[in-house]
Amino acid sequence: MKIRLSSSLLAASFAIFGTVAMAQEALIKKNIAERIPQLKSIDEVTKTAIPGLFEVRANGTDIYYTDTQGNYLIQGIMIDTKARRNLTEERVNKLTAIKFDALPLKDAFTIVRGNGNRKLAVFEDPQCGYCKRFERDLQKVDNVTVYMFLYPILGPESNEKSKAIWCAADRAKAWQDWMVRDQAIAAAPGTTTCDTSALTRNVALGRKHKIEGTPTLIFSNDARIPGAIDARQVEEKLADAKG
Repeated sequence: MKIRLSSSLLAASFAIFGTVAMAQEALIKKNIAERIPQLKSIDEVTKTAIPGLFEVRANGTDIYYTDTQGNYLIQGIMIDTKARRNLTEERVNKLTAIKFDALPLKDAFTIVRGNGNRKLAVFEDPQCGYCKRFERDLQKVDNVTVYMFLYPILGPESNEKSKAIWCAADRAKAWQDWMVRDQAIAAAPGTTTCDTSALTRNVALGRKHKIEGTPTLIFSNDARIPGAIDARQVEEKLADAKG
């Protein structure tokens, strides 16, 4: 015998489930916030694929797991052993993803080689040794426009060098003189009055999206690569982005 539920009964059932879910989320938030003040601001509580286990998202992109009452908090990674997937890593990557088209290009300067028809954004610190190695290898890549986001995260000297480069009459030349040719960065006239707020915004943007090391590359298809890859790998990623 087939049992058919009326649309009104179905709607009522969904409403009940929704109310229960909201109450569950509120209970978990309340208990964790009271017991762990550092997690007072919880963004979201959602069910996971494991019965009785909930994901707790705090501070935008920090992921934890808890039980139905918020009595226990787990900090670590969740792996789907059947699919061989790191579910926590996938979730964080999704939360911290940067859309290439949404990048604030006004806070970067450009380096154009050849016809410049391929696009690449890079976050780099002038005090980063890996960045210098990357920049020297990047000279082999042609027909590309590089949007360079100065990202001074390695200390006060990084910040001072970034300011000097940003305030230079020719930012691209000053950057490559330092990174590729080991030439000292000359203090540009008017550096003290130059608007360097772009550097502050770059650091805030990077922190928001968990850019924790330099160089970090973002391609026009939104692919994000942390670390210094060689020219051949850059070419492969640029080809993938064009495809």
